[in-house]
Amino acid sequence: MDVRTQEEAAPSSSSSPARSYWRWSKQDFFPEPSFENLTSYKAALSHTCSRLKDRLLERSTDENELVELRKESEHEMKKCLTWWDLIWLSFGSVVGSGIFTITGQEVRIHAGPSIVLSYAISGLSAMLSVFCYTEFAVEIPVAGGSFSFLRIELGDFVAFIAAGNILLEAVVGAAGLGRSWSSYFASMIKDDSNFLRIRVNSFPDGFNLLDPIAVVVLLVANGIAMSGTKRTSFLNLIASIVSAMIIIFIIVVGFVKGNVSNLTPFFPYGAEGMFEASAIVYWSYTGFDMVATMAEETKKPSRDIPVGLVGSMSLITVIYCLMALALTMMVKYTEVDVNAAYSVAFVQIGMKWAKYLVSICALKGMTTSLLVGSLGQARYTTQIARSHMIPPWFALVHPKTGTPIYATMLVTILSAIIAFFTSLDVLSSVFSFSTLSIFMLMAVALLVRRYYVREVTEKADLLKFLGCLFVVMGSSIGITGLWHLNSRGWIGYSVGALFWFLGNLALALLTKKRLPKVWGVPLVPWLPSLSIGMNIFLLGSLGAIAFWRFFVCSAVMLLYYLFIGVHATYDVASRNEPAEK
Repeated sequence: MDVRTQEEAAPSSSSSPARSYWRWSKQDFFPEPSFENLTSYKAALSHTCSRLKDRLLERSTDENELVELRKESEHEMKKCLTWWDLIWLSFGSVVGSGIFTITGQEVRIHAGPSIVLSYAISGLSAMLSVFCYTEFAVEIPVAGGSFSFLRIELGDFVAFIAAGNILLEAVVGAAGLGRSWSSYFASMIKDDSNFLRIRVNSFPDGFNLLDPIAVVVLLVANGIAMSGTKRTSFLNLIASIVSAMIIIFIIVVGFVKGNVSNLTPFFPYGAEGMFEASAIVYWSYTGFDMVATMAEETKKPSRDIPVGLVGSMSLITVIYCLMALALTMMVKYTEVDVNAAYSVAFVQIGMKWAKYLVSICALKGMTTSLLVGSLGQARYTTQIARSHMIPPWFALVHPKTGTPIYATMLVTILSAIIAFFTSLDVLSSVFSFSTLSIFMLMAVALLVRRYYVREVTEKADLLKFLGCLFVVMGSSIGITGLWHLNSRGWIGYSVGALFWFLGNLALALLTKKRLPKVWGVPLVPWLPSLSIGMNIFLLGSLGAIAFWRFFVCSAVMLLYYLFIGVHATYDVASRNEPAEK
């Protein structure tokens, strides 16, 4: 039976005894045999090594993610989204405050007018990741997004590390957006971003500015997300249309009032500056992965997801490039304000009143990013809970709203606590690292999906595939290392590019074991390999401290996995084995 047929034939919640949604017994949090009592937990701990070996090698299946795990939620999420909703959800999630805050900094410090190419390069990298997400989301339309996709292709353990970083990003990323919203709102009232915060001198620096406004904003945004997906989508649509009109105004004014002579010199800081800027402005494109988690609530995934994700990212890339070009035409790059580029640019051309439109657009961007982020983060959390990596209580879907209220509450409460106390400055690079590493793993997972099928692919073919993948990744790391060591000789790059090309050529000559049924990434293996290379290159730009923070966070996650996650998922896998047989 086809996976989709089984999904449709899955028993509805109405066939099972009705239970109250509002419950919180120990059985709801830890139903696995390993946690039944202290004796069973001690026995489970004594088998940690064998269970860890089992989970390291275990991969999930399409059927398990689509059918079996969804039963953990007891009620279905409502299929209410179309391609039109997905385009605007992606627009609302991606087009936040980044374009307004980062562009001026990079024009002035790194790129000059070539910031246009920086946005184009970053947009290409983001589009390659969108391709990978789209193929998976069409084939496996579940709420888990990259977590489910990685669990199927790269295994339980890799998915857990990804899941931990996804939850970390969800919590601290939402808290950061809340504080940014508070800072921007305060700056509109008074020239002091801390105007609405409460200073407590007895607290250490970085934790001594309490932010009640950020907490309120997070509670409101997540409350709307809990009330219903379609309602949140409609509010995002209205806000995003207003934002789009303001962006069109900015672009038109930039071209009408701008001066082409301001684009000279186009590369004032050389190609190095342009590429360095592309690594930084890349963060203006993040957020589309949140939309991929809503595949389970999409009416026609095979049509709506490709149009929604690929269409929106194409549109956003064009918008970003035009906005960057408009800014550098309005003002000479040496005169661009680092902190408020667009607002100051309008003042410089005699349109002081227009700076308020920019402020409204930036504030709206943060608001819709919070709304869409609330939806996406909760759906990531739901699928992680369905797998029992965190308590399955968080996977429950409310029968009336069709939304995962407990999962949303988890992210809301944790992010509100962090937003209330913490400035978050020192944590920013951790999340950049997590995002890029997951995007890179998604491209690897797509290649694995095409070239390796369990119990079909022969061992010799698997070894050939792994060898080619090693060459592609190794050459990408080599080129990245050369660039960041300031080696500018052409020989090293030529050798690296040659190995990358030969690795992909060998991959292209191998027989693909699986082809997409509906929509697939074009030019495999070339485009996924290019995505791997670009994400590795951008990872290399983050610096050593980002790597250390990532490894420390992953080590903490590993402790949780060894003491809880591995035993819970092992019990669930053991329970499902008889059913599979």
